[in-house]
Amino acid sequence: MRSFEAVLEAELAELVAIGRRRACPEVAGPSRTSVEVSGETRLSFCSNDYLGLADHPALATAANAAAARDGFGASASRLVSGDLPAHRQLEQALARFFGRQAALVFPTGYQTNIGVLTALAGPDDVIVSDALNHASIIDGCRLSRARIAVYPHGDADVAAQLLDQARGARRRLLVTESLFSMNGDGAPLTRLAQAAKSHDAILIVDEAHAVGVLGPRGRGLCAEAGLEPDVLIGTLGKALATAGGFAAGSRVLRDLLVNRARSFIFTTALPPPVAAAALTALEIVDSAEGDQRRALLRAHADRLAPQLAELRIACLETPADPVAGSPIQPFVMGTDAAALALSAALAERRIFVPAIRPPTVPVGSARLRITLSASHAPADLDRLIGALRPLP
Repeated sequence: MRSFEAVLEAELAELVAIGRRRACPEVAGPSRTSVEVSGETRLSFCSNDYLGLADHPALATAANAAAARDGFGASASRLVSGDLPAHRQLEQALARFFGRQAALVFPTGYQTNIGVLTALAGPDDVIVSDALNHASIIDGCRLSRARIAVYPHGDADVAAQLLDQARGARRRLLVTESLFSMNGDGAPLTRLAQAAKSHDAILIVDEAHAVGVLGPRGRGLCAEAGLEPDVLIGTLGKALATAGGFAAGSRVLRDLLVNRARSFIFTTALPPPVAAAALTALEIVDSAEGDQRRALLRAHADRLAPQLAELRIACLETPADPVAGSPIQPFVMGTDAAALALSAALAERRIFVPAIRPPTVPVGSARLRITLSASHAPADLDRLIGALRPLP
């Protein structure tokens, strides 16, 4: 009988054989656009620090002040040891920012989706979910024990049909991302909202990659479309450059999540310095400085997108409905080997863009997920395009 370690080694060997064994690159430095990778400085186009706030001094100042006032770790669940000022202030600010009655912060965006979906759905319910929804949504659907109906990516007509077919369910939920994390394309939010309303379904929209970046003053694509989903999910770890996730909606929704969301109830709360830094980041987002950073980011996206489309180096697809100004610029190569080769070729030119392979993306759509930041300079984009042009 093989040892446990031998079994694990065999599984890892299988991943090596198909080119999908992964490891975390060793990076260092406060910036997310110029990083030290294995001791070498590289220009990075792979982080979600869309507004370039990761090394903003105001976030460090806020975090240090909160640590001095409230300590570093929360040390327990908020239901056990209580809310600290930074938690309350952040949630109140998030509710105001999105024009909702209340918000609840979770330690991660992943936990937010799991907590919301398992709190709202159960075995007698049906969740209708986009085929390209994030893994946290997929796992939340599975853990809820609800029946899951998956519609083709962005197909609001099929989503409506699936909701109609679920008329016998106790509760129907329709869940989608707004800006999809691997494609940079947008959901048909208006049509999905209409489908949810006509079928008396709960609409849940994950704005993780749109918050701070898109919509009126960074309020996301729902705000841009004039929609208020029943539950708005967001993250603090991307444009807001800190950590955590949140759900915004009604007061009764927040109260239910506090009592039913296991990923909130049974976990230690966000450290107060992180919450304080997130609050400061939100204030920057909702300011003239935030407007300036979004304008820079939009200019970068508008400049890079057509050049990438022109190159089309072994590129198999582009998003069917790309969101204007999206900081996510996919460069789909198809095979895992092709994506790895292009990533390695860029690394030789000191540009850091790891290959994205299954299971993160569907089989046959391995890619470089090029992401932009307000901290990039126009010369950085020129360097990226210049490195891509001669590649096979």
